[in-house]
Amino acid sequence: MSTEETPTMGFTSDTLDAVISHPQTSSVQNSRPHSRGYLALWRGVPRELGFLLLTLPLVWACFVLLNGLFWAGIGTLIIYIGFFLVVAAMYVARGFGTLELVRLRWAGRAEIEPPRWVPENKPAGFIRVTFGPFVNGHYWLYLLHSYLINPIVGTVTWVLSIVWVAGGLGGISYWFWSSFIPSDNDHFSLSHTVFGAVFRGVTPGFDPVVGDGVLMFVGGVIFLLTLPFLTHGLTLVHNGIARGMLGAWRSEELQREVTDLSASRGAAVTAEDQSLRRLERDLHDGPQQRLIRLQMDLASAERKLDADPDAARGLLEEARGQARDTLEELRALSRGFAPPILQDRGLITGLESLASRSTVPVHVDIRLDAALRLPPEIERSAYYVAAELLTNVAKHANASEARLYAGLRRDPDGDTTWLDVWVTDNGSGGASVQNGHGLRGLDERLRGLRGILEVQSPIGGPSLVGAHIPVTMTAETSLPLS
Repeated sequence: MSTEETPTMGFTSDTLDAVISHPQTSSVQNSRPHSRGYLALWRGVPRELGFLLLTLPLVWACFVLLNGLFWAGIGTLIIYIGFFLVVAAMYVARGFGTLELVRLRWAGRAEIEPPRWVPENKPAGFIRVTFGPFVNGHYWLYLLHSYLINPIVGTVTWVLSIVWVAGGLGGISYWFWSSFIPSDNDHFSLSHTVFGAVFRGVTPGFDPVVGDGVLMFVGGVIFLLTLPFLTHGLTLVHNGIARGMLGAWRSEELQREVTDLSASRGAAVTAEDQSLRRLERDLHDGPQQRLIRLQMDLASAERKLDADPDAARGLLEEARGQARDTLEELRALSRGFAPPILQDRGLITGLESLASRSTVPVHVDIRLDAALRLPPEIERSAYYVAAELLTNVAKHANASEARLYAGLRRDPDGDTTWLDVWVTDNGSGGASVQNGHGLRGLDERLRGLRGILEVQSPIGGPSLVGAHIPVTMTAETSLPLS
């Protein structure tokens, strides 16, 4: 099959490559820091400096608000109103803490997983909303961070940021604004003072105005050259504090992982059950009916064999046709769960075979090593997904051509290798994951493998559907095909 894209395709090759390089799986991030060069640090200065300069008004506005609410609540606990004021203070602290996480992400830091404030499958009723903050340690940490830690740290980092920015800009522009400062005979010379402190007993022989200008310019340059390191370091300080006080605990992450694994197992069981039910229905509606018809035709031919040989011969010919059609249907059904070509020759040949049998012309773009053999469950799932998507294109998309892509991708921010399978078409679009539809079954099948189904199909087309399957790279995955 051709690997080139024609101009009539709704998704060009460049567009698909851009989507492939930024799939939904990039949301699975690793918080490990990346090495950054000096120029890269400068590119982050505007966002980091914006974060630091906005810190002071935000933290002190939060401090004033919490100070009033919390201590007013403590003072009025005896009349019960204070109880609700303390709860309100905790929710305000939660709001400012969440804002801090958003600001850090906007400043370029890795996303910090927030706590899960309401347990899953438990309604947020009045009792839980009112009394929950008192037994949830995250509320107390958010209150401590917003009321005490962040105002102190924020004030220090804001002052340092202002000093560095003012020192840098003021130093390099001293030659301009110093001319507006009134001078007298007792003019203080910073350059003469520094020179005298370094070279004791030596009289400076340069003009103090020129010396001050040079000294201020050099100081301003030093401030500006070190500004990226300062903003990056101060932002990391805020990020470290927020990660320790505002992020989810490790125990919660493990609990979420267990919940996700349980959901994945449930999705796999559901998908398998649906597949078995569909297979049972297909066998009942197709081969079983043909076999019944075949049995009836053979019985009729047996009765007419002596009395009317010509009629019996006709019935036998029909029976042979029924047997041939039944065999074709059984072969088609077998491709859905254990295609021989996939087991014998691997995923690449299997996908190429799917594309060649499609009623819609398919451009194949497979970027897999021919010697690579993935785990059987991964290959079966990728084959099944591609078969289902190409079938949907042929039945529902009203497309004149499609493209099938398959390739491995290493997550640059994590330790996961993903197998990506994309099917694009220039049809009418409108595909979505809905209950009772084929894409829902694919989504559940992929969730059973901890994979992701990505659908981009606006009304009017074109459509792009991608399956992302995590692959465990072991020695078996690199064995050549036999």
